[in-house]
Amino acid sequence: MSRQETLAEEFEVLESIYPEELEKLEDDVIQISVAPEEQVPDEELRLLLRVEYPAEYPDVIPNLSIDATEGEMSAEEEETLMTKIKASAEESLGMAQTFSVVTTLIECMAEVVENRIKQKQAVKAKKEADEEEAERRRVQGTQVTQESFNAWRLKFNKERQAKKKTQDEEKMREMSNKEKEEFKKYASRLTGRQLFERNRDLATADDTLVEEGAESVDVSKFNREEAALEEEEERLHFSDSD
Repeated sequence: MSRQETLAEEFEVLESIYPEELEKLEDDVIQISVAPEEQVPDEELRLLLRVEYPAEYPDVIPNLSIDATEGEMSAEEEETLMTKIKASAEESLGMAQTFSVVTTLIECMAEVVENRIKQKQAVKAKKEADEEEAERRRVQGTQVTQESFNAWRLKFNKERQAKKKTQDEEKMREMSNKEKEEFKKYASRLTGRQLFERNRDLATADDTLVEEGAESVDVSKFNREEAALEEEEERLHFSDSD
């Protein structure tokens, strides 16, 4: 059987299988529109397979090429598909090869689409896992170490002292000179916490720290504010040390 007779017979079979997909461009050149058996939404893929039959066919494989007509194909995907369809053609040397090539291409395209879906699912799963981890850390908070607590406490005390100094200056603007003197003496006293830290045997401040004969000044409002600041520091100290 001559080469032309061999091709004519193969074309006849191909046209019966792919009546709408196959187009004969020349006596020895055809192209076939190929797609996976099942298309996946958002991942549609259709390729145009071009087959050029050399004079030595079928003792050598035809010249094959593919182009995307629907969807996109990465260089890596194209290389994988070309390798597989060429291998399929080589397995059929000496006989009609085109049907085997088309069948292999359809199967490999389905694998490409499946891999794309798996990659998208993996990316989505990783994103969800990262979001869950971020939320867990947000709820759990940052783990406090002795080092980080000491740094925080130093910063907190500085901010507290600066805030108290500003508040004291604002209060003293409305005081008489005598009240200012008494307020300064009161402000220089150690707090109950400071007294306790210096001497663990002391549970409360000694009343003798107030000078005898000092003019009475209502410092209850100062006591309340100082107690509030101490309570805030105590709350933060024990909550961070838990």
